[in-house]
Amino acid sequence: MAILTKEEAKKIIDKVLSYSKADEMEVSIFGGKTGNIRYARNTVNTSGETNEIRLSVNSVFGKKVGSSSTNELDDASLKKVVARAEEIAMLAPENPEYMPMLGPQVYPETATFSPATDKITPDFRAQLAMDSIEVTSTGDLTAAGYLEDFSGFVASGNSKGQFGYNTSTSVDFSITVRTTDGTGSGYAIRDFNDVNLLNSKEVTSIAMQKAQASANAQAIEPGKYTVILEPTAAGDLLSLLTRGFDARSADEGRSYMSKKGGGTRLGEKLFDERVSIISDPFNTEIPTSPWDGDGLPKQKTTWVENGVVKNLSYSRYWAEKQGVTPLSGAGGFGGGGFIFSGGDESIADMIKSTERGVLVTRFWYIRAVDPQTLLFTGLTRDGTFYIENGQIKFPVKNFRFNESPIIMLNNIESMGKPQRVGGSLIPPMKIRDFTFTSLSDAV
Repeated sequence: MAILTKEEAKKIIDKVLSYSKADEMEVSIFGGKTGNIRYARNTVNTSGETNEIRLSVNSVFGKKVGSSSTNELDDASLKKVVARAEEIAMLAPENPEYMPMLGPQVYPETATFSPATDKITPDFRAQLAMDSIEVTSTGDLTAAGYLEDFSGFVASGNSKGQFGYNTSTSVDFSITVRTTDGTGSGYAIRDFNDVNLLNSKEVTSIAMQKAQASANAQAIEPGKYTVILEPTAAGDLLSLLTRGFDARSADEGRSYMSKKGGGTRLGEKLFDERVSIISDPFNTEIPTSPWDGDGLPKQKTTWVENGVVKNLSYSRYWAEKQGVTPLSGAGGFGGGGFIFSGGDESIADMIKSTERGVLVTRFWYIRAVDPQTLLFTGLTRDGTFYIENGQIKFPVKNFRFNESPIIMLNNIESMGKPQRVGGSLIPPMKIRDFTFTSLSDAV
């Protein structure tokens, strides 16, 4: 399905709105092309491409809401989906938290669309895969990788006059390389809006080097170590931190931003003064949609400044209940769109200044232990190395960790330049007293 133009999308939305008998109605259209290619043991095993379009309707009578959707855009189907949504709404119970729909909004354009990504073909995906496979085929290594690209649009409008339209592209590539004896494993991942920024051969080379270096890992005692977290590893934990920037969960005592006895920790210094966190939908490295889930325009926002919590996110409903102005989160909390402050040290510099520590490529299988302190447990994976006297000495068996991102951000030794990871900008970090609780035999 070709991407509908702004004019085409609005014409369809206006037509659907004209069929409404409800007090209010909202119409959204999502469409686009998703392509992928997957390989394992240095051989492509699946590839595919899907094209889809979906129109969804929310019809409202008072505070009773009904929803329906269709993937057919002829007049008969559009009338049917409206009638179905209205039928469901009449049968639904009232939603006590329903907020009246917004009127006209101004949504500035964001740089979420790349023509190069939009033009990706099956042949192009195959070449990216072959570039990756060729690097590992020459050595005693096997690669497993996955590439997925998307190009599409979203448009929304309602009976109050709100209308928004945005196009976006994305490309995600991950690669795991293992030694043929199964004792060494390396991993690397990249995500961009513009496929021109992706070099699959270069990314694969990083994973390949880690696989070769991590073979025949040795066991060392668990305990508290200085750790150097590559951006992927740091992002695995920091993405969990940003979910706490929600005012409602803080007010209701359900997050680490909640105060004992009531209230929130807004305005408190919770982190090292070198920590600042912002979101900016117009940042060219990690652009996001110009509106949030409530339909409000996103804006550049400072969440943490010099370690102090400056803002929490308020939905329209919770903002009205608390008597404050709504404030949207970045790209969905925990889902990207955040920019973490960094420093000017490279990972090599961090290693040179470490007397005894551990270099971590990434974490996985992370699970919550205590939401109030944001304590998590999980495992290292795909390249964990012991550092002594400023040098990487040998690969080590993977650890289980028990750690909180809050504690982590109070134990910062140094940071490097932020890099894009999962739609956010995350720096490599050197952290003291990181807690490893046990060993894992998994590679």
